[in-house]
Amino acid sequence: MTFNFDLPVNREKTNSVKFDGRQQYFGTTDVSPLWVADMDFAVPECITQALQERLNHPVFGYSLYPESLYQATIDWFARRHQWRIEREWILMAPGVVPSLFAAVQAFAQEGEGVIVQSPVYFPFFSAVTTNRRKLLNNPLREYNGRYEIDFEHLEHCAQQGARLLMLCTPHNPVGRVWSVAELNRVLELARRYDLTILSDDIHCDLIYPGNTHTMLGRLAQPGDKIVTTIAPNKTFNIPGLGLSALVIPDKAQRDAMKREFEKLHVGNSNPFSIAAYEAAYSGGDEWLDALMPYLQTTRDFVADFIAQQIPGIRTVKPEATYLMWLDCRELGLSDTALRDFFIKECKLGLSPGAVFGEGGSGFMRMNIGTRLDVVKAALEQIKNNIS
Repeated sequence: MTFNFDLPVNREKTNSVKFDGRQQYFGTTDVSPLWVADMDFAVPECITQALQERLNHPVFGYSLYPESLYQATIDWFARRHQWRIEREWILMAPGVVPSLFAAVQAFAQEGEGVIVQSPVYFPFFSAVTTNRRKLLNNPLREYNGRYEIDFEHLEHCAQQGARLLMLCTPHNPVGRVWSVAELNRVLELARRYDLTILSDDIHCDLIYPGNTHTMLGRLAQPGDKIVTTIAPNKTFNIPGLGLSALVIPDKAQRDAMKREFEKLHVGNSNPFSIAAYEAAYSGGDEWLDALMPYLQTTRDFVADFIAQQIPGIRTVKPEATYLMWLDCRELGLSDTALRDFFIKECKLGLSPGAVFGEGGSGFMRMNIGTRLDVVKAALEQIKNNIS
């Protein structure tokens, strides 16, 4: 099969956050939206077919999760990630972000510590603070644009009464794929200090050649307390459908998460989310295998163009995701002025790095999950307004 990722798809007037939310978020519609993390590519045909087949039935009542959905999940992670998941480990969930909030409630009491590693996807912070847990920040260390975990400081955080570590893997926004050695050190600290780990692996399929993503659960030993969030949403561009899953080998921890969902009577999903989820994991391999070279070409073009033609901005090729982390500190602008520069001068809507917490000031996150010609035009706009 062939896939045309250069095909324009008009997303305006579809209630798209990315496009129809520009006025609200940027104060103008006159920006090219390269911010919120969804892509502008049409989803795989297997998904649209599954949705159409379900639509052909005229009743949309309460829906169960079929066993075939669980099997599709198990098969996907076996063939794509060499991770053997048991059926009873899987708990369906209403999205990754609700799962972050539920995990904080399940595994830390009010006032107890939860570790996050900034700069990181901002709901990691709000999941802690909204639930009145103690936020323990373990900032990543940057070396020439490449980020590493500060393990000495991570241990210090663990000693401050932490109960939960929320690990973003692969990391959004810095694009790191953590090595097996790094993941094993995280596990060793978790064992030493009796930490539960919430491993957010929603970007696990979006890995560039030369890098290997290892699911933390693959490295687990009996007694390790790991809750893994998984979903086809980022991989296949269906985040609006919301459905995700948790993989929790430990029954006590699985029951703890179930209780949090039951408190809000969260459990059922809509029939379209179920159909799309199963179709993605059952039939999306060829589409994903075609997508990644396209994203790689775009990623490499962005990195090379910035290095060669845009003074004052630096970036390092991400090892995963379709998000570029732009270091704009040499421009000498405040975060407010930097955001305004991209909006008013460059006519671009990017995500300000400051929203990702400590270490994000002076950065902008650029979503390259769109047509290459759109990305090229955006870079020209930046170049013309800096030089």
